[in-house]
Amino acid sequence: MSNDTVPSPSEAPAQAPHVHVHVIATREEYLAAVKTIAAGHGPIAIDAERASGYRYSQRAYLIQLYRRGAGTFLFDPPAIGSFSELNDAIKDDEWILHAASQDLTCLREIDLNPSRIYDTELAARIAGLPRVGLGTVVEELLGIHLAKEHSAADWSTRPLPQAWLVYAALDVELLVDLREKMGELLEADGKTFIAEQEFASVAQRDFQIVRAEPWRRLSGLASIRGQRGLAVARELWTARDDYAREIDIAPGRLVPDAALTAAAKALPPSKRDLAALKEFTGRASRSQLDRWWAAVERGMATTDLPATRATSDSVPPPRVWSDRNPEADARLKSARAALAELSEFFNIPLENLLTPDMLRRVAWTPPAALSVESIGAALTEFGARAWQVDATAQRILDAFVEASQKPEETDEASS
Repeated sequence: MSNDTVPSPSEAPAQAPHVHVHVIATREEYLAAVKTIAAGHGPIAIDAERASGYRYSQRAYLIQLYRRGAGTFLFDPPAIGSFSELNDAIKDDEWILHAASQDLTCLREIDLNPSRIYDTELAARIAGLPRVGLGTVVEELLGIHLAKEHSAADWSTRPLPQAWLVYAALDVELLVDLREKMGELLEADGKTFIAEQEFASVAQRDFQIVRAEPWRRLSGLASIRGQRGLAVARELWTARDDYAREIDIAPGRLVPDAALTAAAKALPPSKRDLAALKEFTGRASRSQLDRWWAAVERGMATTDLPATRATSDSVPPPRVWSDRNPEADARLKSARAALAELSEFFNIPLENLLTPDMLRRVAWTPPAALSVESIGAALTEFGARAWQVDATAQRILDAFVEASQKPEETDEASS
């Protein structure tokens, strides 16, 4: 086998045994590490581990960093606090992340905020790779099997097991090599300029979502009939969310969504009835029964009844378009087909070529005067990048024009 040949997945060698991994948990060690990292060279590979599904917060419980000429560093963010000194030392360098949108918010919370990023997961999408998970991409491009058995671990655990730390270290130690391979792929396909625009957009984006009525994300809410039941569901969700935030536990680990939904549907007349409801489960369902019953009482007594449907500025779901706006339905179907062909031509997933929401918005309310320029302006307003506008505006215009033709006009043109 030549040096340029990448082994098949079944032949990919496992990573060699790793040296003992030390976690930096003091300001003194951290500041010394900052100097070492600043003296390194090349881009910064960085990753963060949270405790999603275990804790309420999405804070980082471990930060991993690798730089050539400096080495690998693992930091304990709760112990260290602000990372502003590290940010100042590397802020002008390229930061390599895999799925940056998942980590940027928690990095910014500790004063790590890159100005330039390279997202290897997004690069894999643009390159048209069939699967874009870190383990899969590393195996395909570097020929190394990267075990991912600790990806869903509770990273708030202290002390962290050595096996978890080795896993975390490997996540960044291969990123620089992966970025180089990915860059070669994109360059060969003429997609480097696309990737650069996408990376810049991600680096500037705020990923914190503020919802007007977050309780409406409760699973099973659609099965609750009537405003009173929705009011009880709202109060139960709010009580659970407040308690989960207070003790920093993931809400679903206290009382699952299904339990709150069951209580809102049953509308129990007493605390005893709530306790007797067999569907009302969860580790805090009985220990915090007074809390949940108070929420039920608030929901039963309130005059501030929620609307049966959430208000939204988004367009309706496409399944109702044929009845509510058949012209828009025709535009959307025609444009979807056109962009699907374009997606295949570019070997870029359709959702990366243009997000479904952008296409739905411009199809539902197109510019009054249809032109490449007006459609491009609308897409830009919705957040499309320049390369997306250049690639799709003409195709969308052609699709809209085709969809607007009457059957008899089409027949005359073909005769």
